Amino acid sequence: MELNDQLFQKVEKKTKVSKETILELAKKIQEGNMKDESTLRSVVQTLSQLTGKEVSKEREDKIIETIIKDKVPKGVEKMF
Repeated sequence: MELNDQLFQKVEKKTKVSKETILELAKKIQEGNMKDESTLRSVVQTLSQLTGKEVSKEREDKIIETIIKDKVPKGVEKMF
């Protein structure tokens, strides 16, 4: 078993999210236009479902606006 498979198994065990789902989301992010509103909404909704956290319409709009206007902090230290 490869190291990557072991990592995915650990993640799946802890989060109940399959390797295939993670790879699909990564592909969507990598190949998608991250300035396109419908792509961003799809990613936010997928993440919401995967995490079991409900995202209100207002919060989703704020996330989309922040990303489209390129106001996402560039470093972790600026996030807190």
